Amino acid sequence: MSFPLLAVAIGVLSSTLTVSTAGKLPARLTDSEFWTLVADLSEPNGTFRSDNLLSNEARFQFILPELGAITKPGGAYLGVGPEQNFTYIAAVKPAIAFIVDIRRGNLDLHLMYKALFELSADRTEFVSRLFSRKRPAGLRPGSTAAQIFSAYRDIDPSDDLYGRNLKDIQRQLASKHGFALTADDVERIESIYSAFFRFGPAIQHSSNDGLGSTYQPTYVDLMLATDINGRPRGYLTSEQAFAYVKDLESRNLVVPVVGNFSGPKAIRAVGTYLKQRESTVSVFYLSNVEQYLRLQRSWNTFCANVATLPLDDESTFVRAGHGGRQARGTAMTAELGDMAAEVEGCGGR
Repeated sequence: MSFPLLAVAIGVLSSTLTVSTAGKLPARLTDSEFWTLVADLSEPNGTFRSDNLLSNEARFQFILPELGAITKPGGAYLGVGPEQNFTYIAAVKPAIAFIVDIRRGNLDLHLMYKALFELSADRTEFVSRLFSRKRPAGLRPGSTAAQIFSAYRDIDPSDDLYGRNLKDIQRQLASKHGFALTADDVERIESIYSAFFRFGPAIQHSSNDGLGSTYQPTYVDLMLATDINGRPRGYLTSEQAFAYVKDLESRNLVVPVVGNFSGPKAIRAVGTYLKQRESTVSVFYLSNVEQYLRLQRSWNTFCANVATLPLDDESTFVRAGHGGRQARGTAMTAELGDMAAEVEGCGGR
């Protein structure tokens, strides 16, 4: 089987999974439905202390074996932040995903990724487009993520590729999909894409902020990370993992939303949408947002928001912390929590 046929087969399998296990969720959203959903679910733009173009959670894959044993495919995924969501999506195989973040910049980051997934036939082309580096020869569909990034290591960024790719991204979003991007959206997408061009695969969490006084993993580090058993599970680990996310993005089923976790609208609106379609939240990836909610004394409001989501006994929080029971030290790792049990008594259900 050739690789294009393999990708098509994977897309068909994931589409079948969506229809058969996701209640009344749509098999795809039209461009108009997608953009209306983004607007209707979102709250006003908020602020955070950094751009967060990349995760800083080096051990975010550690919990994937345990998470896979708890959850089943075909549910709804909620998350926050940048690219680590793609790895979790590839692992838990939801029928739909909502990425809720207080910054509209994160929405624009995910629109950039959406365009790149749709434009790229495979992982090698995706990495080429993401970092504006010429595609190296010799890579195969079965190449490991380590082999892919090793091949790109000595390739210089290309101004010509950057310019062409940026135009491709803009055309994909504004012309092909017809999304009503604001002038600020267009400017932010260009700024985000230029950061990936400038820093390349060595980009870090705080590269664009001029910070980085503590250890932070690079994009390569995160793509070569493994679960607790030493198995790589990143979304660029295999063509199958990449194709699952690409297929979901191509069907407009990765929906970026602007929302404060303790805000009045976004999480509750997602819950209403899912309840109307008889779907259940399987995973809610929180990163370390809860620590800021507690500092702001708004965790109880967040808890009440989550209590309005459609949950079952398998609905699972994934949260980031320092060290934790899975690993010692200060590097960011991940822990799991029982959503329904944790929000019981918060009200709103």
